[in-house]
Amino acid sequence: MNTKNFLRKAGYLGLFAYFALAVQSCTEVAGCNDANALNYVADSDGTIQCFYDTAGVDTGVETVVVSENISVDTEWTSDKVYQLGGRIAVLDGTTLTIQPGTIIKGEAGTGANATALLIARGGKLMAEGTADAPIIFTSVADEIMPEDITNGLFVSPNLAPDVNGLWGGVIVCGKAPISASNDAGTDVAEIQIEGIPTSDQNGLYGGTVADDNSGVLSYISVRHGGTNIGSGNEINGISFGGVGTGTNVSNIEIVGNQDDGIEWYGGTVECTNILTWNVGDDGLDTDMSWDGSLDNFIIITAAGHAFELDGPEGTMEASHDFTNGTVVASNDDVQTKDLINTDDNSMVHIENLFITSIVEGQVIDTDGQGAGVSFTNVLLDLPDGTVVTDFTKGGADVTGVSAGTVSQATASAFAWTWAAQAGETDGL
Repeated sequence: MNTKNFLRKAGYLGLFAYFALAVQSCTEVAGCNDANALNYVADSDGTIQCFYDTAGVDTGVETVVVSENISVDTEWTSDKVYQLGGRIAVLDGTTLTIQPGTIIKGEAGTGANATALLIARGGKLMAEGTADAPIIFTSVADEIMPEDITNGLFVSPNLAPDVNGLWGGVIVCGKAPISASNDAGTDVAEIQIEGIPTSDQNGLYGGTVADDNSGVLSYISVRHGGTNIGSGNEINGISFGGVGTGTNVSNIEIVGNQDDGIEWYGGTVECTNILTWNVGDDGLDTDMSWDGSLDNFIIITAAGHAFELDGPEGTMEASHDFTNGTVVASNDDVQTKDLINTDDNSMVHIENLFITSIVEGQVIDTDGQGAGVSFTNVLLDLPDGTVVTDFTKGGADVTGVSAGTVSQATASAFAWTWAAQAGETDGL
């Protein structure tokens, strides 16, 4: 019996009835036809709500426009709104401290003009929010203000939770080992992070410092990002490139990102309490032999794969672990593709995972799976009349995968999130 209803909380619809939801025409190009809007499409039929830059609106709260890289130790405070005017790097040897409850908004931009906060190798981000005052990264189209955070309202007052691509995202580059090679197949110790043009050397990551420290990221919600910087190349909600064990990553929420929720490119960082909701591609993605772990996580309706787990791209081999997680694989609007997708050289262990709201066509793809992939206590909440092998590639028996109805994540850890305030974690 499937314990999760595809209609995710009727109360959610009532609570967010004032959100302008996107309605796409079947016969015309859908989008906004106002050239002054962020999501303008020249030949649109105008069937999708227009989203506007609210930066120039007098809200009574000071907006600090950040338009240059951060080269001296800097603190951002919760009584102001910080507006990213482009790709802003925290440079080597520099620390950016962000107070709990601070709101950071990215301007619209694509390609080389995509806005993002980039922590370069040797730089530090000390972003320590709290459950009562999370740090929120969002778009300038979002009308959320410091007063909302003070009042415990962590939802956007005007943007639906599936609106994406309005700005870039957060990128952290470190000096920990990665498994990478060049076009000639020769191992390389460093490489450029996705989402940053090669002309910007602050986007390099990788090295030999396994315990490298890029700071603290805790109680952070990243929303409405993932703008396209090139053909098929979007920015993840958060990208961790070669990030080391000296970095503290916990209590992270990604909402409505156009690309992946979080992607790890090698490194050794260990993470706890991560939730992704309504991302346009993969919920969680790994590459280049991430030698770390994630304990306690929830993935809700990723439009790509719930997990995209790739292996080494050089001779260095390392494995990572996912433990204690829950995946909501579909609702009335979104159906996740593969439940778990691995390659023949993937190296990962998944233990204590519950996958619910499964529909026909979704599978655990183990085609070509190598010896480096293993599962323990992966539970599928089967629809009536189905068996486990209906949801494995080619109907293969997969060791460690069985039927079950018990959520494996500790959902109470996410009570502070927009997803929880929307009722999306109820019953998990």
